[in-house]
Order: sequence, then C-alpha cells, then structure tokens
Amino acid sequence: MNHTRIEWVKNPDNKTQGFTLNDKTGCLNGCPYCYARKLANGRLKQRYLANYKLATGSFQSPQGRPIEPYKDPFYPRWWPRRLQEPYKIKKPVGIFLDDMSDWMGDYWPEDWTLLELQMMEDNPQHRIYTLTKQPQNLIKFSPFPKNCWVGVTATGYWAYVDACNYLSQVEASVKFLSIEPLLSWDKEASYFFQSGGISWVIIGACTGTLPEMVSLCDKYPELAIMRWGTKLTAQPRIEWVEEIVKACDKAGVKMFQKDNLKPLLGDKLRQELPK
Repeated sequence: MNHTRIEWVKNPDNKTQGFTLNDKTGCLNGCPYCYARKLANGRLKQRYLANYKLATGSFQSPQGRPIEPYKDPFYPRWWPRRLQEPYKIKKPVGIFLDDMSDWMGDYWPEDWTLLELQMMEDNPQHRIYTLTKQPQNLIKFSPFPKNCWVGVTATGYWAYVDACNYLSQVEASVKFLSIEPLLSWDKEASYFFQSGGISWVIIGACTGTLPEMVSLCDKYPELAIMRWGTKLTAQPRIEWVEEIVKACDKAGVKMFQKDNLKPLLGDKLRQELPK
C-alpha cells in the first residue's frame, strides 16, 4: 500500500489522505489518456516487466497480435501478496483498490475479485474505494460489503447514462460517478442521478503533455488547453460543469471538483464527500 495524492481518496476521518492498493495491475480498456499506462511504461516499467510470471490469461492487441507479458508492463498482472496488507493495519484508513487497473475488467478471473471482496468483509474498519469502466460486471457481485464505495468512470454523457442504469441494479452503501476526464456533455442530467441511486460525483479535467493535450483536443474540439502550474490540462466547457453541478444539487448529490479544474473554476472548488 502507498500513500496517495489523489484528492478524493480520504481516510474515514474525511480529512487526511488515504492509500492505494494494487493487487491487480494492467488494463485492456485502451483509454488513450490513461495515467496508469503512463506510469506502467515509465517509472514502474522495470518492476512490472520483472514480474511477467504474475501475468494472467492470453490476450490480443486491437490489431489482433498476441500481447506478450514480458514485453508489455501494462499487461494484466496479479500480485496476491499485496491483498494481505490491509489486514496489518488496525487504524481505519481509506484505500483506493486497483487504481492501476480496472477491478471489474472482463479479463480478471472471478475468484480473484471474490478474494478482494473477502478482504473488504474481513476489514470493515477500512473504507475501500473502487472504480470501473465495466459497470455491467458489477451486478454479479452485488450486494457489496458496506465499506465498499462502488464507483463507475464515465467521460461523456452516454457513458454516464449507462453507468447510472447499471448502478441502479447494484446494492452498495455508496455509489458514485467519476466524470474524469470530462470530455463531452450534451443533455440535462438530473433524472439519471436520482434513478441510479448516486450519492457522490467527482469531476476532473485531463492532465498531460502538450502533444497528448493537442491530440485529445483534436478528437474533442470543444475542450480547451489551459496551464495548471507546471502542467497542461484539457479543460471541459464551463457550461457542462455548471449543468452537472445544478443536477447534483437538485438530486441532493455531493460534488467533488478535482484540483485540475482550477484553471477553469478558480480556487473555490467544491470538494464534498458523502456521509
């Protein structure tokens, strides 16, 4: 487990920063803006490549070529010993599970996900944050342990609609959406927050290098490149953010605006957590 700078990953005191725990690493979703892939191919590359025997399954690239785990650091890997770490911590902490992967990816054996759920059950003192872009896979594991916050990532309006529809079929104490990066939006949103039982929404921009931001804005021309300190961001339209905030307020949903929205919104960010 490692301390994290991810703003919304708080310990149960809702003040101090929590941790990340990656017993699964690697992903096949193929998101071009993925920060986890950049880390896996950067400072974590040699560590991941050295553990190619932890890789699972047999997968192909979008071009149909086999993916070789000893060459690809972002190939799905299973680190089972890491799953024992929460047992060693008695003080309640917040843990973002599998931030270097998608914990509900189709490529993970179901038994491994069941072991993660067992860890949550065995450690009710901890708050476990989860995120997936595969919300259709959540239903088979519902209901979730009470300390599991079940989140879905949606970067645009229709992905958001799908996320709410799937979350409406899931039983969890906290269900939330991570609309990060916010890449597009086009319709009124309030109905779906209420129908999905959502209690928390996170909004953020995309952060990266200039070539990455230019490439993203070519695909999503309504985004705007803005500097944030020493970093560059691709900011959404302020109207999209205002519409989502209005919908959250109407539905009684807590709102968390990430720090990388400061170029768009200034310093007065709403950074609320659900009770």
